[in-house]
Amino acid sequence: MHHSIEVKNLSYSYPDGHVALRGVSLNITPGEKVALVGPNGAGKSTLILHLNGILSGQGSVHVAGLPVIKENLGQVRARVGLVFQSPEDQLFSPTVHDDVAFGPRYQGLPEGEIRTRVEEALAVVGMQDYAQRVSHHLSVGEKKRISIATVLSMKPEVLVLDEPTSGLDPRARRSLIQLLDDLDLTMLVSTHDMHLVSELFPRTVVMDEGRVVADGPTGTLLADEALLRAHGLEAPD
Repeated sequence: MHHSIEVKNLSYSYPDGHVALRGVSLNITPGEKVALVGPNGAGKSTLILHLNGILSGQGSVHVAGLPVIKENLGQVRARVGLVFQSPEDQLFSPTVHDDVAFGPRYQGLPEGEIRTRVEEALAVVGMQDYAQRVSHHLSVGEKKRISIATVLSMKPEVLVLDEPTSGLDPRARRSLIQLLDDLDLTMLVSTHDMHLVSELFPRTVVMDEGRVVADGPTGTLLADEALLRAHGLEAPD
């Protein structure tokens, strides 16, 4: 049985010399939903960008049983749905339908299959009536849902999200949390939203200064005030 995500001793430095990851190891099994927390600059986003080969450091990364290497990037990116913090990084087509169809079309799927996948992905995120809308006219919450649909249309095995609730009003945030709760996918979510962490994720990984400093049951970690304080985190009220 392969891990959905398997990171071994991963290190990465940016071209300016900044060391972002220092020997990170992390295993996530199929079906797990895991929160990734830590202060700004901890290395969370850098780690996420290694999971579909946008960045490549020293060490090894496997997703859905595949090594994340240049030769596999097409397959890797079909299996790992990466949803960026800003929907603007993901939505660039004339209509919502075109945005959600982009991945399957890039994979060379037949037009009928693409249409089916778009309809299914939009239905999952509750946006089936938005297919002909223009993405940049939508609210932030709507854009976030469409962004998730753009990766669901690829039928990924793993969903990776960066700060999914940032910029959302309370109602949009609540409905997004419900959506993530309903999705039956392996999930790694980087977030500062500790309420989201406590509500949704049985397991939490804490990063700081490029290292994994804690990894365990969410309830246990959130009850450890000294740990949270040491790494710039606060337990939800």
